[in-house]
Amino acid sequence: MGKKHAEGPDGPEAPAVSDEDWARFLAQAEAGAGEAPKEPSARARMVTARLREEESRRGHEGPPAWRAGVTARQRGRGGRRLKAALAIAFVAALALIAVRPELVIDKLTGKADQDAKARQPLSAETARPSGPPTSVDPDRPTLSDPFRGSPALQWADGAAGIEVPRAQAVGGMSEEQVADALAKVKQFLVTANLDPATLRGERPAAALDLLDPAVEDSPLRPERSLTAPGKENDPLNLFTRANPAELKPAGDVVKVRGRMWVEPGEEAGRARVLVDYTFVYPFVKATPGAEQVERSIVRREIAFSIADPRKWKATAGKLWLDRVAVDLSNAGCDVHDGFLHPVFDEDARTRPTPSGAPVDPYDRSNPLEAGRQGGCGRMSRS
Repeated sequence: MGKKHAEGPDGPEAPAVSDEDWARFLAQAEAGAGEAPKEPSARARMVTARLREEESRRGHEGPPAWRAGVTARQRGRGGRRLKAALAIAFVAALALIAVRPELVIDKLTGKADQDAKARQPLSAETARPSGPPTSVDPDRPTLSDPFRGSPALQWADGAAGIEVPRAQAVGGMSEEQVADALAKVKQFLVTANLDPATLRGERPAAALDLLDPAVEDSPLRPERSLTAPGKENDPLNLFTRANPAELKPAGDVVKVRGRMWVEPGEEAGRARVLVDYTFVYPFVKATPGAEQVERSIVRREIAFSIADPRKWKATAGKLWLDRVAVDLSNAGCDVHDGFLHPVFDEDARTRPTPSGAPVDPYDRSNPLEAGRQGGCGRMSRS
C-alpha cells in the first residue's frame, strides 16, 4: 500500500499523512486495532500550506507585524516622529550656525583645536620667564568669553594664582614668623587686587590693617592716596579700583600670574617677602546694553618686610612696605582720580594718542624698572 499525497493545483504537495502516522496505522491494523488516519480537508491543507510559506518567509524578512505587536499605521507614525525629530534638530543646528558661524568655521579650519590648546592651564611660575608668552589668535573678547584672544586664558583664576612658597627661617626670623608673613602678604594681595569691594572703589580696610602703624614716614602713604588721589599719590599703585558708575566687571573672574619668594633683609632681624604678579581685568561699560569688553592689565612688584620687634621699631605680625612698582596697561594714563579707565571704541577720539614702541603687557621676563616708559605708551595687545 502506497503513501497518500495531496495533489495541489501546482503539482504534488507534501504528504497529507506523515510517515510516522502511516507506520503506526499499519502496526495497529496488523494487531487488529486502530483507525486509519483521516486525511485533512482541502481547507485544512490550504491553511497548512499557507503557514509553511509564511514560516519560510520569516526566515528572510523577520516576524510579521501582527506577531510583533506593531501595526502598519504604528510603523508609519514612528517613522513620521523620527523624521520630525531630525528636522527639528537640523533647523536648530542651522539657527546655531547663523548665530555663531565660528563654531563651524573653527572646526573646519582647525582653529577649535588651537583654542582648546590655548586654554590649557599653565603650571605655576617658579622663576622669571625667559620671554613673553607665545602669540595667540587675536580674537576679540566677548561677554561670555572675556579672556578670548589673551594669553591670560591659561592663567589661574583669582586667588588660586597667588601661591605661597614653603616657609623657612631666614634673616633671623623663625620659620613660624616667615610663614605668618607669607600668609599675610597673600591676604594683602587678594584684598588689594581681587576683592569685589576694593574693585568697586571701597576702602580696602582688611589690607590696610595688615600694614605696620609704627611706620609713620612711609613714602607710599596708602591712606592719603585713598582720601586725596592724584598723580603723586595714586591709590592704583597698591589697589585696583574702578568707578562702578563707569565700569562693571565682565564676569566674576580675574586672571592672575606671578610668584612670591623670600629673601634675607639688608640687616639682621629682618626678612623680605617679594612679589611680582600680573592681574588681568575684563570690563564693560556700566550702561544698559553695553557689550564691548576691554581688558586692563596691572602688573605689581612689591617688597614687603617683617622685622624683629626686639631689634627694630616694629609691630609683631605686621608688614612693612619697602618698595612698590606698578605698570598699568589700558588703564587711562591721562586721568589721575584713583580709578582704572580702559579705552573703548567710543572713547578713542577723546583720549590721548599712544606713542612710542609697542610694549607687551603680558611680558613678565624683565623687571618693571627696566622697561617702564612715561606718558601714554602703546600696547602690542590687550
